[in-house]
Amino acid sequence: MNILGFTTLYPNAVQPVHGIFVENRLRRLAESGKVSLTVVAPVPWFPFASARFGGYAAYAKVPAREVRYGIEVFHPRYKVIPKVGMNLAPALLARGARETVARLVRERGIQLIDAHYFYPDGVAAATLATELSLPLTITARGTDLNLIPQFPVPRRKIEQAARRADALITVCDALQKPLLDMGIDPGKIVTLRNGVDLELFRPLDRMAARNRWGADGRTIVSVGGLVERKGHHLVIVALKSVPNASLLIAGEGEERPALERLIAALGLTGRVRLLGQVPHDSLPSLYSAADALVLASSREGWANVLLEAMACGTPVVATDVWGTGEVVAAPEAGVLIRDRSAVGVAEGLKAVLDNPPERTATRAYAEGFSWDATTQGQLRLFERLIR
Repeated sequence: MNILGFTTLYPNAVQPVHGIFVENRLRRLAESGKVSLTVVAPVPWFPFASARFGGYAAYAKVPAREVRYGIEVFHPRYKVIPKVGMNLAPALLARGARETVARLVRERGIQLIDAHYFYPDGVAAATLATELSLPLTITARGTDLNLIPQFPVPRRKIEQAARRADALITVCDALQKPLLDMGIDPGKIVTLRNGVDLELFRPLDRMAARNRWGADGRTIVSVGGLVERKGHHLVIVALKSVPNASLLIAGEGEERPALERLIAALGLTGRVRLLGQVPHDSLPSLYSAADALVLASSREGWANVLLEAMACGTPVVATDVWGTGEVVAAPEAGVLIRDRSAVGVAEGLKAVLDNPPERTATRAYAEGFSWDATTQGQLRLFERLIR
């Protein structure tokens, strides 16, 4: 089958961990040997590559084409209007990608467009699939359905794209509800959860891992972008109530200055370290060094960091939002936080740290989440739609 993956959430040579969860799924699909996969991953247009322009400069450095894990990836440019261009984003994205997608369809005999993230990606893909008379699948991943539909114009466009698509995929059962609330035919919706790379994420030598990260005593890790919804600030405040524990935070983002001020104000400078962006292949070592991973998010579709940590034998503490309860569904996995607050986080951490599950049991639980079922589900779906 000749499949075109379409998404703005995809790693590139300049942003190696951007949307890596989408790449992981498509890699497994390509490795099945039953799909010839090409990816179109548009990036915002920006004219200057100088570092003084901050994150925007990275877009200018992204190559027009690259090969990642044997998959050819194209990065056409599309215009973005910061802050005020949300309603225009799908049309601008479709316009920027149109020539590249049409050429690949002609040259490679593309049979189906597989879009990831509903807005603006899925909406733009619906426009292109209609123009090219191709079947379309759209995968919902979290914020695209549990936040963006709160805005009237994007909601209307999401509904239109959902009706145009031949099949809709959600990464957890909880994300089906927003689609059903829009009146979308439930027969079009299927849940294909994310898996975890059990070869990359595995228990490593604990002592070596702890030495690498300077872990001393009870060690907690929090992994994710430094943005408010990830709840790193709650974990920092909670640490005041968790004695003899230190916190390592992996990620980068706009909230870093605020988190640095919070750490200093609480007198936790010696107990909390901001590690910055940690390479994906270094995360198994970080998880193996930890006694617990905590994720205090306000919104998540299917949080991959939870499975990654568990695959390394590390139990988790997570807020019970959206699909998280489908991931943390047994005592050996960890604890769900019912109250998203510093007090709730502290209680969850104490429960896991004071009575931790066997790390071998946590790893065994994660082994039930390989990519195999997801890949087979995609193949069956694509075969049916192409027929």
